[in-house]
Parts: sequence; structure tokens; C-alpha cells
Amino acid sequence: MVTAVNVRHALSLDLVILMVANVPWQKEGTRQITPASDRLAMVEAAVADVPGLVPGRHEIEHGGPSYTADTLARLAEEYPVAELFTVIGDDAAAGLHTWTRWDEVVAQSQMVVVDRPGEPVVLDDDIDWIRVEVPRLEVSSTDLRARFTDGRPLDYLITQPVLDVIRERRLYVGESADADADAARADAAESDGADAVADAARADGADAARADAAESDGADAVADDAVAADGAAGMEAAG
Repeated sequence: MVTAVNVRHALSLDLVILMVANVPWQKEGTRQITPASDRLAMVEAAVADVPGLVPGRHEIEHGGPSYTADTLARLAEEYPVAELFTVIGDDAAAGLHTWTRWDEVVAQSQMVVVDRPGEPVVLDDDIDWIRVEVPRLEVSSTDLRARFTDGRPLDYLITQPVLDVIRERRLYVGESADADADAARADAAESDGADAVADAARADGADAARADAAESDGADAVADDAVAADGAAGMEAAG
């Protein structure tokens, strides 16, 4: 949320649509993915009273894996006179060339990278980037889920409406037990001499599309899913 509000202010955007990915394919197989309907509910709760920020269900309604290039094309049809922006975190920006049809993303939108205070990441000089610096918040989605699971305070890290959704829908309950079971299975596999290879999921984090009259943008995320720490404000896209 902090990132979305700051980027909107810095670029004088009229509207930011926090886009919820239907199937974030780059994360499949790396951990349990919260259902899209639950992630959308958290986004709706988070932005309900925030001027200029609205939830987006475009990728959910489209179905299937979520790709930024496809979403930008649909947004261009929906907002034909708008200027679209793709806003991403610096780690995702550094790996832009690994995205699916990344060249279409660049062609269809102005690229914006969200920098944290400190050493800016080195980016491709062939791409016209806009840099926006936002405050550094050392809060990870993994930590947020762990805090909810083991009962540690979440005050001031997640808004109360989002916490209410998490509790009402009983989200993230039992994730610690699942993680322990996964770890036990991994240890057993190691002792049997099995090699394990984990595909590193690209931190698209907040892949975003944003329009300057009815902009589209993606999703901050609570618990890597909806509204607080999935990197930058932006469409949570699969690349």
C-alpha cells in the first residue's frame, strides 16, 4: 500500500488498479498459493477507503495463468486513450528479460522501477525506465504469514479490514505444519540420496500496468497474495 500510494503521487496518476493474478505461474510448485478469490477479497478490503486505489479482477475473469503482456493488451482495449505504466520492484526489473513476452510489455507501457533508498539496481540501458524511490519497509510476505500462523502481533503491518478477511476465511491456518511436513520429506529424500532441484521463482512481485487517466496497476500483497509485501505496487503478474 505504501508503494502504491507513493508511486501514484510521484507520477500524478489518476487511478491505480491493484491487479490480482489468477494463476501466478512462476510461484506454482514453490509453495501453497492462496486462491485468487481470497487474494481479491484482501485487496478489496485494503483499498476500500484509499482514494485512487481500486481492486482489479481482470486476470481472474480472464482465467488461466496470468501474463503481464496479455493483461496490458486487455487494458489498452478497456482504456484506449490512457497511457499505461508497468511498475515493478528493482529485483523484478533486473530480471525483466526472463519474463514471458517481455518485449511486448515494454512496447505497450512505460516501464517504472520502484527503488528503495540505497544502491540502485543496474538496469538495461536499452529500456526507458522511470525510477521512483519509496520508503524501505523490511517486511516480507513470508514473515507476515508466519506471524499470523503463530499468533505474533500484526498491528500496523496489515490493516484491520485485511486481518478481518484473513480470520473470517481462515487463511494461512496450518501453513507451519505444512512447511514442517515438507521439510521432513525433503530431509528423507536427501538421506535416500535423492537430488532436489528447485526452480527459483522469479520475483515479479509487483508486475504492474498502470494508465494515466484510468491507470492500471497491480498488487501490493499481504502474505505474498494481496496487500502488503509482494514488492512494489503493481499488477501481480506472472511475467
